[in-house]
Amino acid sequence: MDNAAQEDRGLVARAKEGDFEAFEKLVSKYERRLFNLAMRIVRHRHDAEEVVQQTFLNVIQHLDQFRGDARFYTWLARIATNQALSLLRRESIRASLPLAEDRSQESYADLPHPEYIAQWRETPDKIASRRETRQILSEALEELDDKYRLVFLLRDVEGLSTAETAEALGITPSNVKVRLLRARLMLRERLTRTFGDEATRVSPGHQHS
Repeated sequence: MDNAAQEDRGLVARAKEGDFEAFEKLVSKYERRLFNLAMRIVRHRHDAEEVVQQTFLNVIQHLDQFRGDARFYTWLARIATNQALSLLRRESIRASLPLAEDRSQESYADLPHPEYIAQWRETPDKIASRRETRQILSEALEELDDKYRLVFLLRDVEGLSTAETAEALGITPSNVKVRLLRARLMLRERLTRTFGDEATRVSPGHQHS
């Protein structure tokens, strides 16, 4: 167990015993991160603030249910995701929300084929160090359908497991895996259009000799 997880476990144990100062430390530690997650889902500051508030109210009421099997932040992220999705459905922010309602089985058979294939001009680590990369990644994420964007956020950004992501979104673990692969492929192509070297571009289906 790393130091952060050990610290969280100690704070949670104290909070369960009624130490409100320990609970406030947990809030202070994760409030901003939860807000950022909520903003990526609901896209409105007021709604994101409500999600965070309701998340911590939920945590106060159900803290005794946290057993320490997962990281404390993972538990928080699952609660916040459920709160955000409930808010979206309740306020009908979107005409349709193909997340928990979409229980159809997805497969790898019809994965998107990249239309733009090229080597990147720089190595990924150099690209990641550039100041404008974060904005480009955010814009690329916004272009994804919700059902792919949220799986990518929970798995690759927030670090939830496949099972935890499936539970949070109300879909099967196999659908999580397929949607995550789809998201990664679509993001890869979107970023290749920005960072790819036009001189190395090849047509889809091109076979190298």
